[in-house]
Amino acid sequence: MLEFLGRSIVIGVGATAILDLWAVLLNRTLGIPLSNWAMVGRWFAHLPRGRFAHDPISASEPVSGELAIGWIMHYLIGIFFAAIVLMIWGVGWARMPTLWPALIVGIVTVGCGWFVLQPGMGFGLAASKRPNPSQIRLVSLVNHVVFGLGLYLTALLTR
Repeated sequence: MLEFLGRSIVIGVGATAILDLWAVLLNRTLGIPLSNWAMVGRWFAHLPRGRFAHDPISASEPVSGELAIGWIMHYLIGIFFAAIVLMIWGVGWARMPTLWPALIVGIVTVGCGWFVLQPGMGFGLAASKRPNPSQIRLVSLVNHVVFGLGLYLTALLTR
């Protein structure tokens, strides 16, 4: 169990950091906006208060520490997704990683953004209420592929 937790944390943090570096690269080269982790933090902070849906999240009451909450949740979710890989394919995967399990989890987890976070923040299913939903969907999918590659690469580096 200790190995499972340790590897989940290390692989999840590493993959999330790779995703964040990718986001900075996209921002600097293509002008793709960086994620607003304060709004994500606000959304998470409103959940215990019974508020799941916002229209939009930016109009909802600010929460103290929402930026920190957003960053912390971003990395905790990365750790959770790494744990999913290890739950399905076993801790042995981290000792001898292969690409496909990491990519599968990376791609499947884009659904969390499309069907939970984006609607909850008032952006509609798969960003359907945003002015550029196709671009957002494509960037989200590519980001999750990069996260999957990050899972694999971090597992390779730490095996």
